[in-house]
Amino acid sequence: MTNSHDRFQLSPETRVLTPDVKGLSELLLALREGHSILARPNDTPIEIRPEPVQWLYCQSSGSTGFAKTIRRTPHSWISSFEMDREIFALSSGDVYASLGNLSHSLTLFAAVAACHIGADLAMLGGSGPRRQLEQLETLGVTVLYATPAQLRLLLRASEERYLPHVRLLFSSGGKLDDETRSNLMHLLPHCDIHEIFGATETSYMTLAGPDAPAGSVGKAYPSVEIKVTDADTNGVGEIWIRSPFVFDGYAEGHSAETRWEGGWLSIGEMGRLDASGNLYPKGRRNRMVTVADKNVFPEEIEAVLMRAEGVEMAVALSFPDELRGHQILAVVQGRADLNALRHLCRAEIGGHAVPREVRIVETIPMLAAGKPDLQTLKRMWDTF
Repeated sequence: MTNSHDRFQLSPETRVLTPDVKGLSELLLALREGHSILARPNDTPIEIRPEPVQWLYCQSSGSTGFAKTIRRTPHSWISSFEMDREIFALSSGDVYASLGNLSHSLTLFAAVAACHIGADLAMLGGSGPRRQLEQLETLGVTVLYATPAQLRLLLRASEERYLPHVRLLFSSGGKLDDETRSNLMHLLPHCDIHEIFGATETSYMTLAGPDAPAGSVGKAYPSVEIKVTDADTNGVGEIWIRSPFVFDGYAEGHSAETRWEGGWLSIGEMGRLDASGNLYPKGRRNRMVTVADKNVFPEEIEAVLMRAEGVEMAVALSFPDELRGHQILAVVQGRADLNALRHLCRAEIGGHAVPREVRIVETIPMLAAGKPDLQTLKRMWDTF
C-alpha cells in the first residue's frame, strides 16, 4: 500500500485557473499518474519521467556557472505542505498564485502545494507585471509566492492599486529590503508577509514574519535545527541544518559546497545566530572574497545598496586584484546617487567593502529562477 507521503497528489478540489501555462499540463499529469517530475530552465519546463518510484528533480540554471540537478522525495515537500497548512490555516478555499515559471523551484513548490491542499491555482509567470496585477485581483488570489525581484517589478506597475484578497505572501530567493516591504504593505493591506530562507537543496531553513529582527531571516522553521560552526570573533561561521525537508542528493552534477556530516547538511551558507535563535546570513562561502585581508560577502554589500532610495536591484561583483586580493564592482538598476551608495557601504560595512566603482544599468539580466545572472554580468561589465 502506498503511503500518502510517498507520492504527490492532485486534489479533485483544485481548479486550475491558468490552464495554458507552459508545463502545467505535464505537471498535472505527473501528479495524477504518480510519475517523476523534472523541472528545468528551458522551453520545456516540466518533463514527465515514468519511474518505479516517484522523484522530484529540479535542474538549476547555475547562477555562478555550475548547473546541477537536485533530487528529492515527495515526502520532503509534502511534510512542509502539511506544516504550512497547520501554521497558516491553508485550505481548499484559498487561491494560490506565483509570479515565476514552473522551472523555478519556488513556483513549482507553490503549484504542487496547491494541488496537494486542494486550493485553486494560478500561474502568472508568463504575464507582465500589469497583467499580473489584474489577474491577482480578478482571480481572487489569497496566497502569493514570489521572489523579491518579481515583487519589485510588480510594485513598479502597481500605481495606486490595492489587492485586498491576498492574505499571505511568501517571498524567497533574496532578502526583502525595507522599502519593498513597506510598499508591499500598501499594495497588500490585509496581507501577512513572510520571508523563506533556504535553497533548492534545503527547502525551508528559516521563516521570518513581521516580528523578525532587522537584518535577520527569522528563526528555524518547525522541525528544522540550525547550528553555526567554526565561528569567527563576530560569531559568523558555517550554517548547518538538520531537517526532514532536505533533498536526497544530486542526480547530475555536484557542488563542492554541499556537505553532509552526521545527519547535518551544509550548502556553504555563512552567518550567525543570536541568543534567541534568529539567523543572520552573510552569504555563500563560494562568493566570499578577501579584500585587504578582510572577508567580504558580496550579498552583504547588495543588501546595503538595496536599502538606498531609488535602487531597484543591486549586484556586487568581485574581480582579482594584485594589491588587495580582490576588488568589488557594483551594478545597480534604478536611479541613485553613486557617491551616496559608496558612502553608505563605507558607513554600514567598512572601507574594505566599498565598491571601487558603481554603474547604473537599465535592466540587470536575470535567470529563470528570478535571481541575477552573475556570470552574464561579469562578462558584460566592460560593455556597460
